[in-house]
Amino acid sequence: MPAPPVRSPVHLAASLDGGGQYEAGHFTALARLAEQGTLDFVTLGDSFTRPGLEALAVLSRVAPATERIGLVPVVNTTHTEPFHVSSAVATLDWVSRGRAGWSPEVSTTEAEARLFGRRPAARSAEVWHEAREVADVAAKLWDSWEDDAEIRDQATGRFIDRDKLHHVDFEGRAFSVRGPAVVPRPPQGHPVTVIDATAADPRAAAVRHADVALVRTQDPLAARTAREELLDRARAHGRDPERLRVLGSIPVALHTTADAVELAGLIGDWHDERAVDGFHLRLVEPERDLALIVKATVPVLQHRCLLRRFYPGATLREHLGLTRPVNQYATAGGVRHGHG
Repeated sequence: MPAPPVRSPVHLAASLDGGGQYEAGHFTALARLAEQGTLDFVTLGDSFTRPGLEALAVLSRVAPATERIGLVPVVNTTHTEPFHVSSAVATLDWVSRGRAGWSPEVSTTEAEARLFGRRPAARSAEVWHEAREVADVAAKLWDSWEDDAEIRDQATGRFIDRDKLHHVDFEGRAFSVRGPAVVPRPPQGHPVTVIDATAADPRAAAVRHADVALVRTQDPLAARTAREELLDRARAHGRDPERLRVLGSIPVALHTTADAVELAGLIGDWHDERAVDGFHLRLVEPERDLALIVKATVPVLQHRCLLRRFYPGATLREHLGLTRPVNQYATAGGVRHGHG
């Protein structure tokens, strides 16, 4: 009988969310701990409905204090200018040396809208359509500088090859962006896009734009069904489904090393059932739970050859086995199009 196909190691990520934390050292320590356990990335939530620090700014502070772990902040696209979103996420990719991602989120309440006073609240379908447009224009802005656009020739005084800068000329329902970007193309080309695809509207965004789709479920059959749907719909949109990772997003509350070992068993079972490509662990108490995961869950998975023992690359895309995107404004042989 032929040998069974070899499956890729499981991808692991963890949420650093926890209320009432305002010290950068808290988040840095957690990210370093996750890095010790060779997790792919950590996420940090953000919301206009509660007090708290801005996730993207926090992870920009964490970036220089870490070396390999991917950093994925939630970024609200409803009340934030798309050009600024693109620039901020690109900056995170630069300061982390290619370890940035972002997780688009939306606002639908009047209370959130009143904080800004720019527009009334809108339905979920409408703001998620806008989020898709933000993801689209962000990719265009990241590509608006070709990789070798910077010259930095002191002798001639030329800093940029203007033929390698491109106007994106994007017209959306609620905004327009001309470009080019003010930040050079990020190290990863495009920082990794992570979308919680549990609900219908964000799932429609994920099948078009996500590199990683999260599905909140504790049922492996439901997870596998969702994964197959996401891959099929991505294919229908002309995407290579091999470039989409689907992670089960599950709550985790650990109290002992024995509970942590049981978590490794659950991860192994879901992996054997081909339910998901990995897990996003939503930690109830991040300091306690992450310490037990690194101490007990990770070694068991490594012993079973389900989790790597070291990072084979330096970027988040490399951790996830994703290729660096080709610049949409540059073609083979140096022929370029779309620049203004």
